[in-house]
This record gives sequence, structure tokens and C-alpha cells, in this order.
Amino acid sequence: MDFITSTAILPLLFGCVGIFSLFKLLQWIRMRAYLRNAVVVITGATSGLGRECARVFYTAGAKLVLCGRNQKALEELTKELTASPATKVQTHKPYMVTFDLADPGAIIAATAEILQCFGYVDVLINNAGISYRGAIVDTTTDVDKKVMETNYFGPVALTKALLPSMIKRRQGHIVVISSIQGKISIPFRSAYAASKHATQAFFDCLRAEMEQYEIEVTVISPGYIHTNLSLNAVTADGSTYGVMDKTTAQGRSPVEVARDVLAAVGKKKKDVILADLLPSLAIYLRTLAPGLFFSLMASRARKERKSKNC
Repeated sequence: MDFITSTAILPLLFGCVGIFSLFKLLQWIRMRAYLRNAVVVITGATSGLGRECARVFYTAGAKLVLCGRNQKALEELTKELTASPATKVQTHKPYMVTFDLADPGAIIAATAEILQCFGYVDVLINNAGISYRGAIVDTTTDVDKKVMETNYFGPVALTKALLPSMIKRRQGHIVVISSIQGKISIPFRSAYAASKHATQAFFDCLRAEMEQYEIEVTVISPGYIHTNLSLNAVTADGSTYGVMDKTTAQGRSPVEVARDVLAAVGKKKKDVILADLLPSLAIYLRTLAPGLFFSLMASRARKERKSKNC
């Protein structure tokens, strides 16, 4: 009986494995085809996750429009990409558009320049951002506004400026790099968490409204990434934080996260969490056991306050 059962189950098992493997292969081929020759705009492209996204999308055959505040850094990145070893996929020399996402007056002109590069945009990756460290009672509203301008109003304005051309073509993909702190809030990150919560809410609404135009919207929420984000964070008085936090230093490699972003875009995922187990569990804890979550955050605040006073 056991022999008969095993001989019946094994072919079924191998068949399932084969079907699953074929599905994954077709998914990979479809993803590559979706991104090859696609016009991809990346903000904050000169450093950290944005720089690594530029590399993986370039290698995938996308036509890049790299955006940032530093013209020299954009030129260096473009040279680096074009000098990289040849691949089986045809690559394209990137275009560059220099502007400050926190400057509302610069976005309209930047949008026109972006559209002049290829005439249209297939994928917009809103990656540029700024972090924050400080206590709420010590933080000026100017700092709150600065963080919101870069992390929320800037991406929203650029997205709105590019949407009409996507709607006209009934084709496009809006991607925003949010954060796990767009799902939960931790102490001494108020301005940053607020900007990411607002980002999550706006792009969730946008996804629903753009469905009729067949425009995709992807919100990606990473955990800690080993970049200079904490070094460049603003503090309560607007000065630069200048410290590499332990959690940031131990964060995921931006190379790995960029590959996950590429896969999420290629698979047209709607909402992606790229965090370790504990932060991911904290999201569910906030919903299922809010009292416990609030107690844990209060305890974290006490510990962090005590460490600063030592």
C-alpha cells in the first residue's frame, strides 16, 4: 500500500514543482520584458538606494532619466553606468535632470525637461527623501515643513505633473519608496514618520483612482538600509544629525533592496514591505494589540532618552 501511495504521490509532487518552476520562469521573463526599453525616472539617484536602483534598472535595459540636486554627481553616475561591462541586454545612455524636489517652483520646469528626454515616462520612482531625529517638543515647525516638503509634497507634485501624460497614453507606473515608518511610528522620528504616513495614504488613494486608466501604483516600505540617510538627517533645530545610527549601520545592503525594488516593479506589486521579521510583526501588533504596541514604544522612548542623557 505504501509503495502504491508513494508511486502515485511522487509524480504529482514533481509535477507541482515543475509547474511552479515554469510559473516563476514565465514571471521572470515577463518582468524583464516589462522593464526592457521602459523609460524610468529615478529621483534621488546620486546616492544610497537611488544610486543602486539606477544600476539595476540600467542593467535591465531601461531608458533612465536620473534626477538629483548635484549635477556633478549625476554626471559621475552616468559615466559609471555607461562604462560598465556589456550585458546581453541592450542598455541606453541615461539622461540627467538636475533640480531640488523640495523646491516647488522647480518641479514644473523639471517635468517639462523630463518629458523632453523621451517624450513620455513609463515608470516614475519617487526615491528622494530626507530623514529626521529629534524630540517633538524641541522641533520647530520649519523642520517639520522641510521634511514634509522633501518626503511628501515634492513626490506628490512631481507625480501630479507627470500623470496627465500617463493618463493620455493609458500607461504608466508610479513607484514611491516609503518606509516601514509609514506603517508604524517610533519615538524621536515624528516628522519623518508623519511624512511617510502621508505618503502611504496619498499613493493608496492614487492607486484606486488610477485603476480606470490602467496606471500601476507601487508603495515600497523598506526597513533600515545601510546608507547615509541617518548621517544626513535633520535634527530638531534644522542642523545635520551627522551620526550613523547602529540600526542603520546594521541595515540591509542597498544593493539587495534595489534588486527587490526592481522585482516589485517588474511584477507590478501594489504594496511591498522590505523589512526584517520584528518590524514586520510590529505592523500587525499595532493593529491587533495596540495597547501592547504603545507600551513598547513608550519603553523605547524612555530608553532612548536615558541613553542621550548619559
